[in-house]
Amino acid sequence: MRPPLRTTRSDPNSELACSRTRTTSSSTMLGKYGMQILRRLASKTWEHTRQRKKPAGAGSRVLTDVREVFEFNAWDHVQWDEEQELAAQAAVAKNSASKMEAEQKDRFQSDAPKFWDSFYGIHDNRFFKDRHWLFTEFPELAPLTTDAAEQQPRRIFELGCGVGNTILPLLQYSSEQKLRVSGCDFSARAIEILRSQPQFDEKRCEVFVMDATLDQWQVPFEENSQDIIVMIFVLSAIEPKKMQRVLDNCYRYLRPGGMLLFRDYGRYDLAQLRFKSGKCLEDNFYVRGDGTMVYFFTEEELRGMMTKAGLKEEQLIVDRRLQVNRGRGLKMYRVWIQTKFRKPL
Repeated sequence: MRPPLRTTRSDPNSELACSRTRTTSSSTMLGKYGMQILRRLASKTWEHTRQRKKPAGAGSRVLTDVREVFEFNAWDHVQWDEEQELAAQAAVAKNSASKMEAEQKDRFQSDAPKFWDSFYGIHDNRFFKDRHWLFTEFPELAPLTTDAAEQQPRRIFELGCGVGNTILPLLQYSSEQKLRVSGCDFSARAIEILRSQPQFDEKRCEVFVMDATLDQWQVPFEENSQDIIVMIFVLSAIEPKKMQRVLDNCYRYLRPGGMLLFRDYGRYDLAQLRFKSGKCLEDNFYVRGDGTMVYFFTEEELRGMMTKAGLKEEQLIVDRRLQVNRGRGLKMYRVWIQTKFRKPL
């Protein structure tokens, strides 16, 4: 699962006109506060919703009045009540009660690179999305000073780089001549697409195909050499019993003082709750319809694995977000986990 796509703001006057012609069932679709919302739309200016995905300036958008839930596309730091937590637990218990047969499970795990090749073959470069949150959530990746005399060499390695959702913004927005970016992916097709992008700069970037679950990585750099290793929605695609090995290798290749930046799916994310029975490989580990796999983490699991690898915690947060479909009156609860762990000096 990838970060949410950008949405296009509709014309407020047209939307209001359509709202007025809807029947009572339309307000029912909006939920308990449907009519209040329509009245607010009629009376309030739309200027404050110009940036619906992200509030102006720094900070987060917190929902303090439930009647305003459909005024923006997303709300941060959403607290779940006990009823919602129990409902999520029940949904997961139901969709994971029946596990996939061992033979099927082995096929999905052994053929993982083929399924990812197929995924990128279908989506091609249309899959590339600008991660507008990248430098906000991970300022460590942001371009350094533009003064060439003051620039220090730095090396960044992305594990599971896909078609360049992280690497291409790094290359595009940074003019650092001493920046060296490396990336690897399961999928040969993804690497092919990445190399074909106009933003790709082979003088500062090297990408290659690699199975990150192997004991020994075949990489074009030495151990203890990387300033930053990035893993964004990657570890979740790996068989749980192999995850620790991946993190151990991250530790090996980070320089002392280097940092591992991580973002992935959290337990009870909407994507987990939507799985049907028969798609569960093992607890909290599922196979999607396209054959790719996904795991949903807890804070404790990640903290335990990172610490076991020898890394020191600097950040570990659960990002609980409410996304809404304003046209259909839908609420979608997302859960992601973001961490920053450093290799001791």
